[in-house]
Amino acid sequence: MGLFGRRKMVTADRALPGRPTPLPVTGRHVITGQRIAPPFPAGLATAVFGMGCFWGAERLFWQLPGVWSTAVGYAGGFTENPTYEETCSGRTGHAEVVLVVFDPARIGYADLLRTFWEGHDPTQGMRQGNDRGTQYRSAVYTIDDDQRTLAEAAAASYADALTAARRGAVTTEIAPLGTFFHAEDHHQQYLAKNPGGHCGIGGTGVACPVLA
Repeated sequence: MGLFGRRKMVTADRALPGRPTPLPVTGRHVITGQRIAPPFPAGLATAVFGMGCFWGAERLFWQLPGVWSTAVGYAGGFTENPTYEETCSGRTGHAEVVLVVFDPARIGYADLLRTFWEGHDPTQGMRQGNDRGTQYRSAVYTIDDDQRTLAEAAAASYADALTAARRGAVTTEIAPLGTFFHAEDHHQQYLAKNPGGHCGIGGTGVACPVLA
């Protein structure tokens, strides 16, 4: 992933306008074989996380038992149907994120949160490792009030664990999901298609306390 992009959030009046037509998503998940765009089967749930480079973040989640499908995209900003290049310019306000489609009878939202907190460093502000820019910020975009309540409780609990380990303060954005915009097809399951691809994602080594 490129080392570019702004480190200060763009405002709505300065964001790129985007386009009314969604970027085409034609494929199925190359690991699970399932759809990566709605409609999804009844009984499944969704979650959205930003952890920096979405290539490596997506791989963390598709490996979990109970995860039906995953997709990468953009959320948390202002631009409608942005491209990768637009998002990386820092002028859309979006973060690179992963959409996780999961079976709550097999894996809970709390388990996904644990993977989120332990899979990256949530103390780094507008970057993740060497990837710098607002698009690489740590974020949890919640689907409903139950997800928000659990995400906020987990953030507080993990902040205590990081403090005990003498790490920095949590900078993770927790907000209701507006719209998830799918990224271009070649970014979907990128590290499965390109095993030698760059993945700068990495955790702090601090375990996430047990979540209810």
